[in-house]
Amino acid sequence: MRVKAITQPPEQLWPAVLDWYRRHQRDLPWRAAGVSAWAVLVSEVMLQQTPVVRVEPRWREWMQRWPQPADLAAATPAEVLRAWDRLGYPRRALRLREAAAAIRDRHDGVVPVATSDLLVLPGIGSYTAAAVRSFAYGERDVVLDTNVRRVLGRVLDGAALPAPSLTRAEERRAEGVLPPEPAASARWNVGLMELGALVCTARSPRCDVCPLADVCAWRAAGYPGDVHAHRRRTQAWEGTERQARGRIMAALRAAVGALTVEDLPDWGDRTQRDRVLAGLVSDGLVAVTGSPARYRLPEQ
Repeated sequence: MRVKAITQPPEQLWPAVLDWYRRHQRDLPWRAAGVSAWAVLVSEVMLQQTPVVRVEPRWREWMQRWPQPADLAAATPAEVLRAWDRLGYPRRALRLREAAAAIRDRHDGVVPVATSDLLVLPGIGSYTAAAVRSFAYGERDVVLDTNVRRVLGRVLDGAALPAPSLTRAEERRAEGVLPPEPAASARWNVGLMELGALVCTARSPRCDVCPLADVCAWRAAGYPGDVHAHRRRTQAWEGTERQARGRIMAALRAAVGALTVEDLPDWGDRTQRDRVLAGLVSDGLVAVTGSPARYRLPEQ
């Protein structure tokens, strides 16, 4: 089914989103007035593929413990991994520590504003760089997370869900509807993000309260299905290597000293455990010493 794309001028969309955001935005600590660019950067790294409800308490703890990049840079990897706890994808924690050291050493402890400077920081990709520029510094930049992509895809193109990978066409389209004034563009970005998180959700969109419902191409077309469904990979959590990695990391975070392989969790698949353990060592998330081998979180 071919859906007719919206042709309404973007300046007619801005007031609806900005007014809705002003009235319905969540009170999240990294959005508070005067919050540092470092605090915004930490929040963006933590929020990657992780729900806000899990991130907020951990973010508060981190910012109290490591309020400046130099503070985190001085921590050991083991301290950082224990503080990261169960946020998932623990390599993000180590990369954030590396980025903190780079900010301390190359930028006098201040998160840079230039895209080129942000992109060379460890673990910082184009999305995070744009988010820091927009939300921390009020710069005009296109911020395209999953929520924003979904809202724009539905409203402008009539697509149920965005393609699995970001396309150049999406970037051009988002740039075309971005307000020209930097402060307004930052509010537009976060407003779309919030709209996607609270109203235009993936599975249960609340079109009855959406400020863009009357101009939404997806709604006008009768809610056509996801044309990219065949390209999406789904995997159950139980039995995955990611679950296995989490079990081993949890045991090491809780351990007082180093553990032998026999001390590690045994879920009945020792071949998987050995393979996952070797991967964690290769990723720098686990250190191995002695003979017989003992495992612990890295101290250096």
